[in-house]
Amino acid sequence: PATGRNVQVVFGGGNTSTTVTGTTADYARIRNVTINSGRFLSPKDVDTYARVAVLGPTVVENVFGDPNAPVIGKIIKLNNVPFQVIGVTVSQGSSGFMNNDDMIYVPITTAQDLLIGNKYVRQIFVEASSASMMQAAQDEVTAALERAHHLVSGQPDDFSVMNQADILATMQGVTQTMTMLLGGIAGISLLVGGIGIMNIMLVSVTERTREIGIRKAIGAKGRDIMMQFLIEAVVLSILGGGIGILLGWAGSHLVGKALKMTATISPGSILLAFGFSAAIGIVFGVFPARKAAGMDPIEALRYE
Repeated sequence: PATGRNVQVVFGGGNTSTTVTGTTADYARIRNVTINSGRFLSPKDVDTYARVAVLGPTVVENVFGDPNAPVIGKIIKLNNVPFQVIGVTVSQGSSGFMNNDDMIYVPITTAQDLLIGNKYVRQIFVEASSASMMQAAQDEVTAALERAHHLVSGQPDDFSVMNQADILATMQGVTQTMTMLLGGIAGISLLVGGIGIMNIMLVSVTERTREIGIRKAIGAKGRDIMMQFLIEAVVLSILGGGIGILLGWAGSHLVGKALKMTATISPGSILLAFGFSAAIGIVFGVFPARKAAGMDPIEALRYE
């Protein structure tokens, strides 16, 4: 079982706001929490309402200023209640929007009595013996909770039970929705950018009408004029794409630091962005290039 809330952590001049999780000794095994130094909670800590705490490495860094600081035995205050640090966990990283390293674990009895003020739990984590037994375990847990909540047959459950497959499916659904949303925004941005490139090239063609006429008069063919303006459109598009990639790289790192998440940009995404930039330049540069290639040299030379 586990229950939690946000608390203010204070040690000397250092303080931070983080999440405290009240739980039992089995939590570390079921949730794959590994101890870097010290120890995790014990059954005795839970039974005796011990004021002990296990810190995540992010909490150690925020409060003590150094993620490798010797903190075992130190007394910290959680919402002005003193707790002794007995362990520090190994970094687990983030899952979704939750940073597993920015976490404090205390005995569930102590949390309910001193920090939360209630006697119920928010979550119960259960480990199945194997992946093939996951659904059977979920059915057993559901039946046990229905009995504990005195629910009769046909009455809707007042709780929810989710397994890892359900959580994965939910995350995939959210990811797909975000991908479609961002894809739509990117598509609109590419369309607007392409129209902008086309307008710029049309203005360039108009301003360089006499130049086009002179080139044609001395032997340049239509395909030469068309290739010239297509190359200019592609270069303009790639330059804009390069600036966008730099801004995206900088923005992702700034957002990552703000959310305390690691931002990773794959080389494939950069190549894809350059490819789209070149394609936009070609697609939206065709019309201005064709217009330039189709000019009559005599009319172009007479243009003022």
